[in-house]
Amino acid sequence: MSLSALETRLRDLIAARRDSMLADLTALVRIPTGYNHAPGLDETRGILTARLAALGASLDLIPGDPKPDWIDPDAFATGSPPSTAVARRPRGEGPRVLLGGHLDTVHDPRGAFDRLTLGDNGEIARGPGAADMKGGLLIAIVALEAIDEAGVPLSWGFFLNSDEETGSYHSDAALRRIAKEYDAGLIFEPALPDGSLVVERPGSGQFQVRTTGVPAHVGRDFRKGVSAIVGMADCIKSISDMADPDRGLIASVGVVRGGKATNIVPDECTAWGNVRFRDPAIASEIATRFDDLARPHAVAGVHVRYSFNRPAKPLIPGTRALATLAQAAAADLGQPLPFGVTGGVCDGNNLQSVGLPTIDTLGVRGGGLHTIEEWVEVASLVERAQLTAVLLARLAEGRLQT
Repeated sequence: MSLSALETRLRDLIAARRDSMLADLTALVRIPTGYNHAPGLDETRGILTARLAALGASLDLIPGDPKPDWIDPDAFATGSPPSTAVARRPRGEGPRVLLGGHLDTVHDPRGAFDRLTLGDNGEIARGPGAADMKGGLLIAIVALEAIDEAGVPLSWGFFLNSDEETGSYHSDAALRRIAKEYDAGLIFEPALPDGSLVVERPGSGQFQVRTTGVPAHVGRDFRKGVSAIVGMADCIKSISDMADPDRGLIASVGVVRGGKATNIVPDECTAWGNVRFRDPAIASEIATRFDDLARPHAVAGVHVRYSFNRPAKPLIPGTRALATLAQAAAADLGQPLPFGVTGGVCDGNNLQSVGLPTIDTLGVRGGGLHTIEEWVEVASLVERAQLTAVLLARLAEGRLQT
């Protein structure tokens, strides 16, 4: 199949915006949105929702829910939980499409990595959040603007949340409610470096283990002490032994804190970690093993808390059909779009958990995520916006076969 006259027009409209897209990305990357930096989140949300409103969308701001206070060992969130912006434009009788992504990044607002810089050949640009995922949000909005200019009667919604990088605890309930209003979900996380579209993801969760002991002076009363750190070492070994990546079970302790001084037997130690699971059965197994690990006593005890907030995202028939439609559009544009699998998780997990078929890596080609080497392939801004616009046009025509 080749491009229709309408699709050719969409392709050309977006091709003409190459320079403006790069300028827009430069401006967005310059606004700090890491570490729940509310001024930057508010500014970025305002810029993007203004463009959605200009397309005739109505806007809502949904307050965020609190998250469990034990999850983050270095909680940087202050004040009220961040809100989720939702834009809706009902139009036409075709499938209702939900687009969106997150505003937050992992980068320090006060860090030196604070702007977009072009490489010598102009093909690569580096900057905080350029790939994950300000470039993707820009792609989605430019595609909608082209769809509007071409007069495609598409019914769409768009969400912008601000806590994906910390688990989407504040926005999870809102995302699940919104998802039930739509027939297909398109999320603009970065593609894999070769451009692959991720079609399967594991689920994920957080856990905290706290051990308690008996304090004592190391020299005078060592025999009276019970070390919480020794107890934690046993727990960490048990959690490490739990991991079985080949079976789709990952359990990892990432942060450990305990003790007050080298000459005191420590009476408390706390560890935080992350789990990944291929399916609900493995999630249940992990929960059982955490429960077995717990010995909730005041002294020489093990206290375990966990939250598995992102269910696994298998390749369900509806998502396969949506991905296949995207792959065909990419082929007609001369863009390879292989399917891939990743160990990462995202808001696509949350949306699909309530039944919304969702593909979630329609963003830029890039890499170096969560590092000061984060980069995007500049050409992918235009190419992925063209892909999205053609995919949206075909969805509007009712070509999604589930």
